[in-house]
Amino acid sequence: MNPGVIGQAAGLFAVTNIDDILILALFFAQGAGHRRTTRNITLGQYLGFTGIVAVAGAAAFGATLLPERFIPYLGLLPLILGIKAAVQAWRHRDDHEEEESRNGAPRILEVATVTFANGGDNIGVYVPVFATAGAGGMTVYVAVFLVLVALWVAAGRYFATRPLIARALGRWGHVLLPVVLIGIGLLILIEGGAFGVS
Repeated sequence: MNPGVIGQAAGLFAVTNIDDILILALFFAQGAGHRRTTRNITLGQYLGFTGIVAVAGAAAFGATLLPERFIPYLGLLPLILGIKAAVQAWRHRDDHEEEESRNGAPRILEVATVTFANGGDNIGVYVPVFATAGAGGMTVYVAVFLVLVALWVAAGRYFATRPLIARALGRWGHVLLPVVLIGIGLLILIEGGAFGVS
């Protein structure tokens, strides 16, 4: 393996996924104290990111699994999940302890959906990189990306379990998660020019 390609892959992953750490920390805060939280978030993150890599890899070799004009509409996924989370937070605003037990661990598909939608812009960055790297180089990129997904999940968990951050997320996480998801959704829709808005 070429160390230069590994370094480039690690740098590309970090730059295109830095915002995921906050989202992961919010998911860990949402599922605090539930047995399946780490498993569900890890599987969801891998599922969503594998989708991103699959679409980018296919496009790099000429297959268009996801038409470019469709990418901005991925913003609808986190927007809908954010609105759903906001409605739940509002309904249970006075019974936080019951809300925590009712919510449980984040669902795998919810995490995967947010990861995939938030990575829609990554696809546009990865396609030319994969195309110029060739099959061998792309394999290195994907391998490095998949190792770093685990590191990102660990970082999200680490931040969510620091006492000061955990207290803040415990107190405000039920408000922050919908705000962040809705913000991501709107940003993807607006930046992509969905519905003729830009």
